[in-house]
Amino acid sequence: MEWFEKEDFWINYAPVMFDDAHWVEAPAVAEAVKKIANLKDGDSLLDAGCGIGRVSVEFAALGLNVTGVDLIQAELDAAAESASDEGVHINFIKADLRKWNRPQSFNCVVNLYTSFGYCDTTEEDFAYLKNMCDSVKKGGTFIFEGTTREIAAMYFTEGEEFERGGYKVVTDFSVEGDWEGLRSHWMLYPSGTNLKKNPDVKPVVDHCFVQRLYPATFLRDKILELGFSDVKIYGSFNLTPYNQTAATCVIVAKK
Repeated sequence: MEWFEKEDFWINYAPVMFDDAHWVEAPAVAEAVKKIANLKDGDSLLDAGCGIGRVSVEFAALGLNVTGVDLIQAELDAAAESASDEGVHINFIKADLRKWNRPQSFNCVVNLYTSFGYCDTTEEDFAYLKNMCDSVKKGGTFIFEGTTREIAAMYFTEGEEFERGGYKVVTDFSVEGDWEGLRSHWMLYPSGTNLKKNPDVKPVVDHCFVQRLYPATFLRDKILELGFSDVKIYGSFNLTPYNQTAATCVIVAKK
C-alpha cells in the first residue's frame, strides 16, 4: 500500500494541507473552471482526486452535475458532509484513478491542487492521466493544475515552520535526482512547541514523500497524444502566460 492510500495519513494531514487560504480560494477556482470550459448549468464534471470536496462543493453550487472520485473513504465522508451542509448533491465514488474511468462521460474533467505525480512508477502516473483524459466527452475539456518541474524550481524552499490545524508544522524539502522529483518531509508537533528550547521533542507524526516532477511541455505533449486537439499551458486560472511570473501550472485541453 502506497502512502496516499492510507486513511490515517489523510486524517492527520488533511487539516494541515487544506488550510483556510485553500478553502477561501475554492469558489474563484470553480468559477474560473466553469468559464474556461464554457460549461452550462447541468453539464457534467468529474473532480478527479476530489479529496475533502473543497472545490467539488463549489462546482455543484454553480449548477454543475458533479462526480467526485477519490481513494480515501475518510476524505469522501468529509466531502459528503460538506455537500450536505451546503445543500448540494454530488456523486462521490471511492475508486483508484489508476484503474477507474468512465469513457466519454463528462463535459469537463479536472485534476487540481497538485494531486498528480505520486505513484511509484511513471507507468502508473500515466495510467492515471489516461483514465482522466479518456473520461472527457468529445468536445469536452480537461483542466490540470499542479506543480510542474518549472514551478517547483521557481518556488523551491529548503523548509519552513508554521502553526496550522492544531499543530506546529516543520517541513524540509530537497530535490531528487536531476529535478526528477521533490522530496517533502513533514513533521507535526504539538501546537506551540519550541524546538530551540526543546530540541529532543519527537514529532507526533513524521511523514516523507516524493512527488515526481514533469515539465509542463511534456505533460502537454502526453495529453495531445491522448486524443485532444488543442492543449495550452497557462500560469494561473486567469490564463496568464506560463513564464517566470507563473503562480502555478494550468493546462487546458480541448477534445
